[in-house]
Amino acid sequence: MSVAIITGASSGLGMDFAKAIAKKPEVDSLWLIARRTERLEALQKELQKPCKILPLDLSKAASLEEYQKLLQSENPEVSYLVNAAGFGKFGSYHSVPVETAFNMIDLNVKALVFFSQNTLPFMKENGRIIQMGSASTYNPLPYLNVYAATKSFVKVYSRALHRELKPRKITVTTVCPGWVQTEFFSRADIDTNSKKSFAKPMVSSVDVVKKAVRDADRGKDISMYGLFNKTHHFLAKILPHRLIMRLWMGMAKKELSDDELN
Repeated sequence: MSVAIITGASSGLGMDFAKAIAKKPEVDSLWLIARRTERLEALQKELQKPCKILPLDLSKAASLEEYQKLLQSENPEVSYLVNAAGFGKFGSYHSVPVETAFNMIDLNVKALVFFSQNTLPFMKENGRIIQMGSASTYNPLPYLNVYAATKSFVKVYSRALHRELKPRKITVTTVCPGWVQTEFFSRADIDTNSKKSFAKPMVSSVDVVKKAVRDADRGKDISMYGLFNKTHHFLAKILPHRLIMRLWMGMAKKELSDDELN
């Protein structure tokens, strides 16, 4: 029995990954992981395959231990692992509490590594790991400094892991989208409805996921969706980061209050 495991499955990209991967003929069942049980139960009703609901907070050590024990007791054959859980917080260094910064690191980095390392023993040949990165990996981002740093870690770690796993024929694909239409912005405190918002252009979560799954199936280590995103990636390679950060700060400051800037 082939199992697909998706974290962050209660909304956005995680939910769309669950819907896309549930259509795969080689996947027999899914483990859906997120904090919000009611969201997971609603998603379960939409999918046409058996699902195990795991309401876990992956920033908590107890939840990680529970997942590890479940792997050992169930001994699943995992065909897909999607690490889509994560969040970001927009603001200056003094407006984002250190507890929030630590929570970002716990969820975006520590939980992702924990799930990758502990699930790999249960993956067979042709298994696929999909990691949620971000376009913020391309260069340092003031006012998203911790979030961008966590996603840079995800990309570097995952590309190296992809290379390590070649002998086992298991691939690791890091998804690096730009601005995607999800709940990310409300949690990050970015007002996308404002005319002055710098969070544009926005792309569809469904489109990002569709390309990401296709790229994972092709064994690619990076998945980027959209011409704007690819252009950003190219410019980040040839332009000095100092210049990119200056341009970014000019746009980002429009989102911040005087109290946050001073």
